[in-house]
Amino acid sequence: MFAPAVIHWDVSPVIFRLGPLSIRWYGLLFGLGFLVGFYLMRRVFRREDKPEADLDILLIYLVLGTIIGARLGHVLFYHPGYYLSHPLEIIMVQRGGLASHGGLIGVLGALYLYARSRPEQPLLWLIDRLAAPVALTGCFIRLGNLFNAEILGVPTDLPWAFVFARVDSTPRHPAQLYEALAYLLIFALLLALYRRYGPQTPRGLLSGLFFTLVFTARFFIEFVKMQQAPFADALPLQMGQLLSLPAIALGVALLAYAWRQGAPAPEPDNA
Repeated sequence: MFAPAVIHWDVSPVIFRLGPLSIRWYGLLFGLGFLVGFYLMRRVFRREDKPEADLDILLIYLVLGTIIGARLGHVLFYHPGYYLSHPLEIIMVQRGGLASHGGLIGVLGALYLYARSRPEQPLLWLIDRLAAPVALTGCFIRLGNLFNAEILGVPTDLPWAFVFARVDSTPRHPAQLYEALAYLLIFALLLALYRRYGPQTPRGLLSGLFFTLVFTARFFIEFVKMQQAPFADALPLQMGQLLSLPAIALGVALLAYAWRQGAPAPEPDNA
C-alpha cells in the first residue's frame, strides 16, 4: 500500500544551554516579535511626529500585558479546575501555558492604561498602529509552538502532514504553520495599507481588519486542531472558536466605524 509522504519533525525546542540556563526557540521567537514590532512602531512614531521616548514605556506595557493576560487566559479558559487546586503554579510561566486570547485581552488593557495619560495617542489610534506588528508577533509565536511541538493538529493523511516525533508517530495537520502563514499574510496586508495611507487611514480600519481576519482564520483553523480544553468536549465548538467570536464581532464593528469615515486618501508624494 502506498504510504503518504510526511514531514518528520524532531527538532529540539532548546537551541543551546549555558549551565542551568536554556535558550529556547520559543523564547527567541517571542522576543523577536517584540523587537521587530518595536522597530516598526519607531517608524510609525517618526512618521506621525510622536515622541519616540514613549516607545520604551509602551514596550514595557505591551510585554507585561501580553504575558500576564496570556497566562491568566490559559488558567481561566483552558484549565481552571487544575489551577484552582494548584494556585501557586499560576505564576510558573516557565512551565508553559499561554493563551493568545488572554494575551489579546491583556494587551488591550495595557494599551488602555498607557493611553490614559497620553491624549495625543488615543487608544484606537494605538490599536490601529499596533495591528500589523501584533499580527507578525503572532506568526513568530506560532513558529515557537511548532518548535515546542504543541498546539497539535488532528491526524491527517495529507502529503504535508507532520509527525511530531517527540509526541507520537501520528501524521497530523501542522496547525501551527497554518496559523503562522495566515498571520504573516495579514501582517503584509496591514503593513501595505498603512504604508499607502499613513495618518490618513480611517480610524478603526486596521484594527477592524486585524480582529476580523486574525480571528476568522483562527476560527477555521481550530477545526484541524486537537481539543485543548479538557472540559470542552461537550461544547458545540472548540474553546478557541468560542473565544474568537467576540473578537470577530468587534472587528466587524470597527470596520463599520471606519467605513462611516469614508475612503482613505493617499499621502502626497512629498509627505
